[in-house]
Amino acid sequence: MQKIKSLMTRQGLRSPQENVHDLSPIENFRIPSKEEFRELREQPTDPQAQQEIINSIEEVYFSNDSFDIVKYELEKLPPVLSLQELEEYRDKLKQQQAAVSKKVADLILEKQPAYAKELERVTSLQTGLQLAAVICTNGRRHLNIAKEGFTQASLGLLANQRKRQLLIGLLKSLRTIKTLQRTDVRLSEMLEEEDYPGAIQLCLECQKAASTFKHYSCISELNSKLQDTLEQIEEQLDVALSKICKNFDISHYTKVQQAYRLLGKTQTAMDQLHMHFTQAIHNTVFQVVLGYVELCAGNTDTKFQKLQYKDLCTHITSDSYIPCLADLCKALWEVMLSYYRTMQWHETHDRDGGPALSSVSDGSNAIGAEEANFDRSYVKKKLEHGLSRIWQDVQLKVKTYLLGTDLSNFKYDDFIFVLDIISRLMQVGEEFCGSKSEVLQESIRKQSVNYFKNYHRTRLEELRMFLENETWELCPVKASFSILQLHEFKFMEQSRSPSMSPSKQPASAISTTVTLFEQYCNGGNPFEIQANNKDEETEDVLASNGYESDEQEKSAYQEYDSDSDVPEELKRDYVDEQTGDVPVKSISRETLKSRKRSDYSLNKVNAPILTNTTLNVIRLVGKYMQMMNILKPIAFDVIHFMSQLFDYYLYAVYTFFGRNDTFELTGLGLSSSRLRTTLNRIQESLIDLEVSTDSTVTLTAVEERKEKVPSLHLSHLVVLTSGNTLYGLAERVVATESLVFLAEQFEFLQPHLDTVMPAAKKPFLQQFYSQTVSTASELRKPIYWIVAAKAIDYEQMLLLMANVKWDVKEIMSQHNIYVDSLLKEFEQFNRRLNEVSKKVRIPLPVSNILWEHCIRLANRTLVEGYANVKKCSNEGRALMQLDFQQFLMKLEKLTDIRPIPDKEFVETYIKAYYLTENDMERWIKEHREYSTKQLTNLVNVCLGSHINKKARQKLLAAIDDIDRPKR
Repeated sequence: MQKIKSLMTRQGLRSPQENVHDLSPIENFRIPSKEEFRELREQPTDPQAQQEIINSIEEVYFSNDSFDIVKYELEKLPPVLSLQELEEYRDKLKQQQAAVSKKVADLILEKQPAYAKELERVTSLQTGLQLAAVICTNGRRHLNIAKEGFTQASLGLLANQRKRQLLIGLLKSLRTIKTLQRTDVRLSEMLEEEDYPGAIQLCLECQKAASTFKHYSCISELNSKLQDTLEQIEEQLDVALSKICKNFDISHYTKVQQAYRLLGKTQTAMDQLHMHFTQAIHNTVFQVVLGYVELCAGNTDTKFQKLQYKDLCTHITSDSYIPCLADLCKALWEVMLSYYRTMQWHETHDRDGGPALSSVSDGSNAIGAEEANFDRSYVKKKLEHGLSRIWQDVQLKVKTYLLGTDLSNFKYDDFIFVLDIISRLMQVGEEFCGSKSEVLQESIRKQSVNYFKNYHRTRLEELRMFLENETWELCPVKASFSILQLHEFKFMEQSRSPSMSPSKQPASAISTTVTLFEQYCNGGNPFEIQANNKDEETEDVLASNGYESDEQEKSAYQEYDSDSDVPEELKRDYVDEQTGDVPVKSISRETLKSRKRSDYSLNKVNAPILTNTTLNVIRLVGKYMQMMNILKPIAFDVIHFMSQLFDYYLYAVYTFFGRNDTFELTGLGLSSSRLRTTLNRIQESLIDLEVSTDSTVTLTAVEERKEKVPSLHLSHLVVLTSGNTLYGLAERVVATESLVFLAEQFEFLQPHLDTVMPAAKKPFLQQFYSQTVSTASELRKPIYWIVAAKAIDYEQMLLLMANVKWDVKEIMSQHNIYVDSLLKEFEQFNRRLNEVSKKVRIPLPVSNILWEHCIRLANRTLVEGYANVKKCSNEGRALMQLDFQQFLMKLEKLTDIRPIPDKEFVETYIKAYYLTENDMERWIKEHREYSTKQLTNLVNVCLGSHINKKARQKLLAAIDDIDRPKR
């Protein structure tokens, strides 16, 4: 069938009859003719010879049907033809052909029956094939019609569509390849735009695409180029990460983190970030200090750039020290703020789940979540651990800067400014990582203690100079004056919570909890405030000559100029008017108010009494407290020095106005034991009483004397001996009341001092307040006692009393002249007090003490005068009582003090004259307030009237027993 099909294909489709006639002789399988059989029979019949001939046939003739015999034989011909050889070779071929034909004929004859039978089958097959040929012809005709009508067109369309699809795919691949070739340009643009995640994403996608098209030869080179680009992106990403350290930007950092996440290097990024922060701290401080050093050096010498940071700090000048420190802290703040905001960013993204899982497919959610959680945990621990490392680096850099310059010659404000900056920096450290900043505290403590000792020694010397040149004149301040208005106490106003309505209180409570990082997170710098605060102007606390305005001052003086028409009785109540109170039944005060004299007093009632020196001490206290508030570790040293300021002021006031041994002998207890102990302690610990030039003094003694201040001397401009000024009462009032005012300010500051004082040292503070500050008001008694003792001529009264005859025989109705003389002295005292009060406001406690001292001295002088009487009758005792009652009646019009001091002291002594012997002895034992002379005189005067000599001896013995312990 195959041979038939090949012949049909080669010769085309023809009728079956034509095809049968065209078969080759071999393929036709026809029966040989008789002649042919005869010829074949005539051939040698030797089978072996025939077989040899057949075997001599070349193998190539049996290779395949398509073998071209003619071509083969022609190609075998030699270049030079020989007819004989050709004929011989032809004969040989004929023999071979004959042998083959003979062999075929034999085989045909052998198979003749089978051949005939097969021929019938072939004939039948031929008939069938002819029929099939007809059918095929018809089918081909119909197929040709279908092909032309439908198949050819449709399959052409399909072929074209397939070709189109292939071309589209090819075009897409070519475009992708073209895009890949141009990727480096786009990557450069994205890196310039700082779109690192996009650049990495694009690079990774390009690598993935490149692996898809790796069968293209142009792609292999692109792969290596993309890998180089990716490494370059990582380097630029590291540079971008380092920029975060000085200026944190949320969008910038988000891009960087996304980029590292795409690279799968989140942990590596965190390690690199901490390294960059450490490097940023070093570079920042070095550049800041180097800038100032080169600026101060004034040349372009590059030798400073080669110095170590520690050596560079020693080249900072004192003028540029504070600006450099401020800029240093500002720069370090920016680094720490960037770290804080970095942590904040991670906390926010961890809380929100972050974008880590957004790109994880559903099939790998579990693995992706586990890796993301591990990365977050690692980052969190790394950031928390880095807090203390970053702060430690900051501390060491600032410590090196602090110790690189000697601060002992700095001005106080400059030094306080340095402390304020360091204090703010320590506050930053505490909020940053909860650190107590031991490194900074120790370095600044050493500088502060040394500076403060020298500063305090200088201030004490200045205070001594001020005190010795102080004229103790009133420093006019406003009635609303408060130490918080002074520049030195501004820090307390900032720390004190302002009083406000309950509705506003929660807001203030919330505001107090805001940390510096929260406050300045979005801008600003906590170290900018320092420079602004330094230049703040303080409130004007000084009044115009003690008045709120010039008009008030003028009207006040006009009122006092019109004082001449005021009755004398009204003037005597001036002191009480100073209190601002309105007692009942006080016609004089009401009258004064009606005349508007109270305008002057009211303006001055609340105005504190203080001097310039007092203000200087208060300012010093404020400066000391500033340093203590900033540097709490030296709180005890500062408070100790503050106590010395108060001690020195108190000792000066006592030395100038209160020391008088003569009046200490009165035994009236003017100075309490606590006050005497305090004064002795101050004198021993603070006052240098030695004036020695001995060269053999030990070094220890010299150091001890350095801690002391020389004894004080009152200015020669202060006159305390004039009776017209009540022996310097105005100066005494200003000095004493300024001390009391100073003590009040110390009391006001006690809670603040108590909070900063170390627990182990708090007993010192408590003792200082209980033993020293509280004794300030006790100085009033000894100081004003001196005025009271000199203001009234008590000696003249004794002389007048000595001239009175007390052994009268009848009861007198007229008092003695010494009473009028004494009352005139009191009236003169009242007028002088009035004159002094025009110059200086006399507070009610002062006026009360003055009057009390004068009355007490007058009463004791009366008793002393009565004790000098040699003879006295019962009528004389009655006259004493009359004189004393007259004195009391007139005195009560001059003063509002009730009860009259020592009234019972006089009355009891007068009435003791009437006692019997036994009552007298018991009375003597009970009343030890009287002197031995007074008691002895009382017994002697009673002798002869109702006491005999024996009783006299007994009473004198009792007096002697009482007096013996005193001796």
